[in-house]
Amino acid sequence: MKLTKSGLELKEVIEKAIADCVITNSEYEEIMKIANRDGIIDDHEQRMLGQFQELLGNGTLKLVKA
Repeated sequence: MKLTKSGLELKEVIEKAIADCVITNSEYEEIMKIANRDGIIDDHEQRMLGQFQELLGNGTLKLVKA
């Protein structure tokens, strides 16, 4: 599977959030903006977003106001 520029950027931002164990509203919005920037959410991006949402849902990542 070929990784796209937006996919690699998305991966970087999500990995930073995972390392911090928290994500701010602005980081969340940035992730969504990156994912939708080119108008196409490819398979790789879909998987990353799914895993990201799962981490938020199970409490591994905490969404905080900043």
